[in-house]
Amino acid sequence: MAPTRVLVMGAAGRDFHDFNTVFRDDPETEVVAFTRTDTQNLGELDAPPERRYPAALAGERYPDGIPIRPESELETLVETEGVDTVVFSYSDVSHEHVMHQASRALAAGADFRLVGPDRMMLDASAPVVAVDAVRTGCGKSQTARKLADLLDARGADVVVVREPMPYGDLTAQRVQRFESLADLDAADVTIEEREEYESHLESGHVVYAGVDYAAIEERASAEADVVVWDGGNNELPFFEPDVHFVVADPLRAGDELRYHPGETNLRLADYVVINKENSADPASIRTVEANVRAANPDAEIVHANSTITADGDAIAGKRALVVEDGPTLTHGGASHGAGLIAARRYGASEIVDPEPAAVGSLERVFDQYDHLDTVLPAMGYSAAQIDDIEATIRNADPEVVVSGTPHDLARLIDVDVPVVRVRYELEETGLTLSTILDRHAETLGL
Repeated sequence: MAPTRVLVMGAAGRDFHDFNTVFRDDPETEVVAFTRTDTQNLGELDAPPERRYPAALAGERYPDGIPIRPESELETLVETEGVDTVVFSYSDVSHEHVMHQASRALAAGADFRLVGPDRMMLDASAPVVAVDAVRTGCGKSQTARKLADLLDARGADVVVVREPMPYGDLTAQRVQRFESLADLDAADVTIEEREEYESHLESGHVVYAGVDYAAIEERASAEADVVVWDGGNNELPFFEPDVHFVVADPLRAGDELRYHPGETNLRLADYVVINKENSADPASIRTVEANVRAANPDAEIVHANSTITADGDAIAGKRALVVEDGPTLTHGGASHGAGLIAARRYGASEIVDPEPAAVGSLERVFDQYDHLDTVLPAMGYSAAQIDDIEATIRNADPEVVVSGTPHDLARLIDVDVPVVRVRYELEETGLTLSTILDRHAETLGL
């Protein structure tokens, strides 16, 4: 029988991992194309109509590589490429959105499929502590950072493996290892990557990322006593966890049951961290807790605050423009983050609206995401977008920039006003991460 012809819908991450682990060496399937979203990562808006998953990564069955086409071409590709099955392989979208894509595939004449965790998770040689979430922007990174610090304090050699964000040369990015900020500079990473890597590097933890997670696992496990998986968006872990933490956000109560694959993470979790309780109303916290107990009664709940600090003297009485983590605001759907909370808490005299001052790609961001009206997303997928951030800040003419993005924005932009970095840490209010690690000390080799 002829192999099943497969199209993989993706956003430069889970799609490549599903291909590598499930389809690449399967003689019964042939992947004829990937599609890429037009909206999830706005750095792709100016990308050429076709990229390719390179032959060096696709393997001997694909000597010409595999085309990566815009998602808008789905129906055309099903027809012209004789697609039998469409596989949905990206994250942080509503359940309704997934079924809209399923309807498109079915109406075009193809089957529709999701790859389950048992097919795509890799077994790591080292113990794995995984941190994932139900949505983008719940506080995965601060949770993963605290766990890595606690493991380090127990004498373990810790390596952080981060979910992929490969927007450049995929072959060169097959396995990436970062040990210092200079390594990030040398790799010319995007702001989104800096947001996820810098805090780990500042804590002294090596970070791996890339495209080929079997190769990444081999190198990371050889270097680590314990691997901390720091997930992206609300994606599933790529490595089978020994201990699995999932973070929920009561500022978006109910989303834990409405987004893919965040609800799957919720149902798989050993521990659910309800974060940001110091910024949420009690009713929303109770809603999240009830949803956790209904979906996963075996999971234990960790109640936690996101504790925010900044140089308050530099903010007080000033006209402040707030910059926030880009993905949290865009496909994460949040209206603001820690930056706006800090600006208000430390007494900014005014929050400057960045939208009228926006230029270039940032104008498109505000047009597309109409829930944004008081903060500037740190969209930096290219040098041109970083230039747009600088120009927008200059146009807005604030007295101070309050940066709630997790990386050091001042290292990348050149503006004539102070850039105050906001930091946020996880602070448990009952059951602690330290206690949980003690429970699993034998499993983790501590």
